[in-house]
Amino acid sequence: MKHKPNTGPSSRRGVQRAGVLSVRMPDIDYGALDGLIGYSLRRAQIRIYQDFLDSLAPWSITPPRFSAMSIIHANSGLKLTTLAQAMGIARSGAVQVVNALEKLGYVQRMDSSKDKRAHALVLTAEGVKTLETITREITAHDARISVRMTAAEQSELRRLLDLLG
Repeated sequence: MKHKPNTGPSSRRGVQRAGVLSVRMPDIDYGALDGLIGYSLRRAQIRIYQDFLDSLAPWSITPPRFSAMSIIHANSGLKLTTLAQAMGIARSGAVQVVNALEKLGYVQRMDSSKDKRAHALVLTAEGVKTLETITREITAHDARISVRMTAAEQSELRRLLDLLG
């Protein structure tokens, strides 16, 4: 399927059109890329990621930090290794995420009651309060990025994406 190029002023990150960032350049033929699922996903991911970062900039929250906070909150006392597995990232990546969240005052390492060699991860009171606030922001972000889709289309997209992973 051939996509009509976006029009509008270009920026460093892409092309701005009616307030929506697009990574497509006007008058550029993308050749085989237009037929690739992965390329379409990546274009969408870039737009979504930037909106996410813009929405959560006041809290210094990135998608991995939000994911970690959500998982820790829902599974208080989680070990770092388990968090890494749940997030689908290397343990070293989880260490970086938790270190950043700890520095922000959102996460605390405590002695584990189950494993004396490990720490249990918990959200601090500030972390819980912040998670509630940023979850509202994320909900608004999610509504904004999917505004052109019906509820049924959104559900179908999630179902289809689950088939890829």
